[in-house]
Amino acid sequence: MSSETSLSSIPPRIVAVGFRRINKMLQELAPQVADHAVVEVLDVGFEAAVARIQALQARQPVDVVVAAGSNGGYLRQHLDVPVVLVKVGGFDLMQALTQARRLSGRIGLLTYEGMAPDLQRFERLFDFTIAQRSYRTEDEARACVRELQHEGIEVVVGSGVAVDVAEQLGLTGLFLYSMDAVREALADAVEVARAGRIQQAKRERLNTLLAQLSDGVISVDQHERIETLNPAMAQWLGIEPGAWLGRRLSAACPELSLQATLRLGQPEREKIERVRGRQLIVNRVPIVEQGVLTGAVLSAQDPISIQRVDRHLRTRAQSHAASGRYELAQFAGRSEASRRVQTLAQRCAHSAATVLLLGESGTGKELIAQGIHRASDRRDMPFVAVNCAALSETLLESELFGYEDGAFTGARRGGKVGLFEAAHKGTIFLDEVGEMPLALQSRLLRVLQEREVLRVGAVEPTPVQVRVIAATHRDLAEHVAQGRFRLDLYYRLNILRIEVPPLRERLEDLPDIAASLLDKVRDRLGGPARRTMGGEAGGTAWPSLWQALLAQAPHHAWPGNVRELDNLIERLLVCVPASSDTGVAPQGAQALLRQLAPELFGAGEGAMPPAAGGAGVRAEAGDAQELKPAQRHSEREHILATLAACGGDKALACQRLGISRTTLWRKLREG
Repeated sequence: MSSETSLSSIPPRIVAVGFRRINKMLQELAPQVADHAVVEVLDVGFEAAVARIQALQARQPVDVVVAAGSNGGYLRQHLDVPVVLVKVGGFDLMQALTQARRLSGRIGLLTYEGMAPDLQRFERLFDFTIAQRSYRTEDEARACVRELQHEGIEVVVGSGVAVDVAEQLGLTGLFLYSMDAVREALADAVEVARAGRIQQAKRERLNTLLAQLSDGVISVDQHERIETLNPAMAQWLGIEPGAWLGRRLSAACPELSLQATLRLGQPEREKIERVRGRQLIVNRVPIVEQGVLTGAVLSAQDPISIQRVDRHLRTRAQSHAASGRYELAQFAGRSEASRRVQTLAQRCAHSAATVLLLGESGTGKELIAQGIHRASDRRDMPFVAVNCAALSETLLESELFGYEDGAFTGARRGGKVGLFEAAHKGTIFLDEVGEMPLALQSRLLRVLQEREVLRVGAVEPTPVQVRVIAATHRDLAEHVAQGRFRLDLYYRLNILRIEVPPLRERLEDLPDIAASLLDKVRDRLGGPARRTMGGEAGGTAWPSLWQALLAQAPHHAWPGNVRELDNLIERLLVCVPASSDTGVAPQGAQALLRQLAPELFGAGEGAMPPAAGGAGVRAEAGDAQELKPAQRHSEREHILATLAACGGDKALACQRLGISRTTLWRKLREG
């Protein structure tokens, strides 16, 4: 609106053209519109007037031209500037004929292009006959005056050309145009110029907007003449933006023709066209104004740009860890079982096939999943993880597949991108896939088969390119036999298979794993933990306690696997007191370890009797029942100690413990 106002406030530039009589009137009336327009009067006509106006245009734009009679008609044909004609009104005609009647009863009327209306009524009213003629060129005007002279006409009423010819032939000439007619023409010119300025401002604003679009745009009038062509389209076509303006689109570029759109008045959307060696997605839409078809518009999109934007939209909401944090090298251990897992995972990273990770809870399945992703060619794309056992069926469905705006009560406005779409071009990790409800298993199967996702409430699927890694601690074959897991989904998941061994089956890796976890826990606990319980500068109680832990660890079954070891190390770092200068003897360290981690010394499922070479064997099932209360008590003590170390901050405690808030509350209630 501001651009329109500024342009319309600039006085329009009007060029008035006319000879002698009309020129004198224009000169006299021009100052009367000086407050609204700048008027320049030219005493030339026809070819000379065209040349002068074009020269003026080259220096500064001319908004409107004012002219009369044949001169005005000629200028209209040879200029691309609006031309306002001085029009003869009924009163002007009556006044001129009345004056002519006083001079003679033999009157001729010579007008430009057309006869004067209602002249017969005027003749009957004043009881005299008028000979009327019309002309289009000066030669025709001269011939008409001679003809009137031969008929005995003595007075000729008409335009400047007619009057001049009549006087040259010895007849009386009366000029038809009045001052009021010229004044009205100048006023009309001011309005035409003002409206033109407003339209120009709108066009410039529209062109500015179109210039910012990455889509190509062409608009045409009802005759398919090009009115607008933005820079993006011009670049694709390899032309200057203004080179095709005014040309018929079907002649300039047949592939983009809008003839069918103008003929049928129907839109055509998302059609693939090959234009100048480039694939474009083309939309054609008719332009209907007040029920009348006035033109059509064509917009085109570059598929490569769409793919780039699509990838950006799918991935922009990912967290800082979207591409994964762990490498396969972080799967600590030098045992044969560990090397086998690392080698197999490295091979899986070079394939796009689905991977199924099998193993007990806490063995490091997500670490392997992230390691596979980081070792693959998808490393720079998103890594999205979801625990299928942590969410209800309805919530899991909306999280995995997303939903449309208004799909259900409480749905986020604008809908939501599902995790499969968020993982586009990357990897999605489905942890605890064995807990997925049967209804969602069917939808997951379709994603794996068709590589497309249907959002909740949507009718059109969204294609996705995603690598699936699934993990479970369940026996899926047994679940299939029990009807709790789809057989066809099992086959789809069980393509590349990695069995992650529990910690008790690779106890020789325990020192390496514990050392790796110690560094991670220290980083997690921060500065105070490092100063009190950290490395070589820390308290002297810790080295003895650490040796006691490594000595006792092989005698424990580690039902919680690496996660249990991680939690235990954090408990020791949090709870061990700062030591005095005297240090702690090995016996004292073992007693301290027994106090802080009684599960390492108890009998039952979590304990293993000493064996040759430090290997342990599985305890009897009956002993497990006796150990469970002790394990729960020890776990509760560890949770309370972590909460205390976090100053009661439950969110931080959950982060350190590696559990959710729900699990934290459940563990505290169980105690």
